[in-house]
Amino acid sequence: MRIVFAGTPEFAVSSLRAAARHHEVVAVYTQPDRPAGRGRGLAPSPVKLEAVARGIPVLQPENLKDEAAQQQLRELQPDLMVVVAYGLILPRAVLGIPTHGCWNVHASLLPRWRGAAPIQRAIQAGDTQTGVCLMQMEAGLDTGPVLLQQALPILPTDTGGQLHDKLAELGAQVLADGLGLLRAGLKPVVQPQPVEGVTYAHKLDKAEARLDWSMDAASLARTVLAFNPWPIAEAQLAGERVRIHGAVALDDNGGHAPGTVIGAAREGIDIACGQGALRLRVLQREGGKAITAADYLNARRDLRVGA
Repeated sequence: MRIVFAGTPEFAVSSLRAAARHHEVVAVYTQPDRPAGRGRGLAPSPVKLEAVARGIPVLQPENLKDEAAQQQLRELQPDLMVVVAYGLILPRAVLGIPTHGCWNVHASLLPRWRGAAPIQRAIQAGDTQTGVCLMQMEAGLDTGPVLLQQALPILPTDTGGQLHDKLAELGAQVLADGLGLLRAGLKPVVQPQPVEGVTYAHKLDKAEARLDWSMDAASLARTVLAFNPWPIAEAQLAGERVRIHGAVALDDNGGHAPGTVIGAAREGIDIACGQGALRLRVLQREGGKAITAADYLNARRDLRVGA
């Protein structure tokens, strides 16, 4: 079976490994190298690095809209195209080139959390379950029928990074199961997505990372989890902007105004919210590294309860 793989970030690497397990990946598509790091030098994507290490040819078109790019794909004579967090829209013409069309590994239980950031949005919304869908791609945004799916519980302590890693591995397993069926001549039966329960996981915006103390503490705690390791929640704390890597919600704010420091001890710094309070456990000052609340208090002798 001739497989073309399209993906870009770290999330897609496990799926590339699963697709290449039987040496069937004839080419890898990934986004062009982008500026990265302090020097802003061009850096290859994680998927490109994996493909190069495996000796798989890499193609990096700016898009797949023009006829030349589409003809290049046709010449690969793919039986299947596997798409995992590629980051580029596939035109309708591309979807029809592979014999079995295009499969997508998506990190949610569709139709919930279609779109760019399903992992973080699930945590932020307080979902207790997520999962992975193997979807037959069509022209709409994550609207295609589901071939296989597997659920995964979201633990109360799961960060965006931790859930990302779990779902990346689960996605690779679901893809491997689907490919195994296809090899055996048993293409998975497509199941149209329900029309009820559609939600959209809009792309993360750094502006969303600024915590608003007037919100309820439980929502803020979920945002801290969801936005770790990127973009990392931030807030004003007693006149200083800090990034918050770890926090938990408390039920009582003692009737204090949102943003008031109502407790400061080794176990955390408690900030009054619109409802409840948020206990900050791991913080980061401007230009510094992430430290515990105890270390932060040692550095901020001026911080007082009631500020």
